[in-house]
Amino acid sequence: MGIVNVTPDSFSDGGRLGGASAAVAYARLLAEAGADILDIGGESTRPGARPVDANEERRRVLPVIEGLAGRTAAAISVDTTKASVAQAALRAGAHIVNEVSACTMDAEMAAVVRDAGAGVVLMHMRGNPRTMQADPRYADVVSEVRDYLARRIEALGKAGVPVEAMAVDPGIGFGKTTAHNLALLARLDAFAALGRPVVVGHSRKRFIGELTGRAPDERLAGSLAAAAAAVLKGAHVLRAHDVAQTRDAARVAAAIAAAGAGER
Repeated sequence: MGIVNVTPDSFSDGGRLGGASAAVAYARLLAEAGADILDIGGESTRPGARPVDANEERRRVLPVIEGLAGRTAAAISVDTTKASVAQAALRAGAHIVNEVSACTMDAEMAAVVRDAGAGVVLMHMRGNPRTMQADPRYADVVSEVRDYLARRIEALGKAGVPVEAMAVDPGIGFGKTTAHNLALLARLDAFAALGRPVVVGHSRKRFIGELTGRAPDERLAGSLAAAAAAVLKGAHVLRAHDVAQTRDAARVAAAIAAAGAGER
């Protein structure tokens, strides 16, 4: 899943894509580099980020989705918590809603996903982007996040969303400390046991900076190490800034995992 942020304030690449035409061109490069999904976001969810109103978010993402729809083999995802934005994006050609609140921030989101026959990524986040890093605590981060996602799968199923349309994301960096993030990655197989594809958004995150002392644009090596570890523990989708390099790391890790499984 290649990251296309049409935002002025994302933590790693905010403001880099100056407009829709630049974002479309960049997304096409990511697809050529091997992205199977292009994730278009018009509102930053970095720690401390302020919300963007729906009109502005639509203004940012819709021209990009319209510029890609029918012109790339990659699936198109919209990264939003707003049902009205998701609905407009799906009508414009998106296929997936990447929902960082697991469809809890907008009561209409599940119905939008259901009625469009879209895919949805259900992510765990404690609080909201403005508050999520204010002293996050868990008794057992893995079991608490896993159980939350299991409940969200059940809730969306009751709302009429087919379970086959859902994927889960433990929410690396969303209301978690470095220790929490490492525990989630080390025990990612607990999420694979939910029976849905597991999405991991690790790329250039703060925990990699805390471990390496590197700035966001210097975290490629750390991001690739996390990507490989995630694949070895059962990740199905890696949300990444550096698509070509991440794809290579994932292929090698997957081959190692397959060789190990063959020896058992």
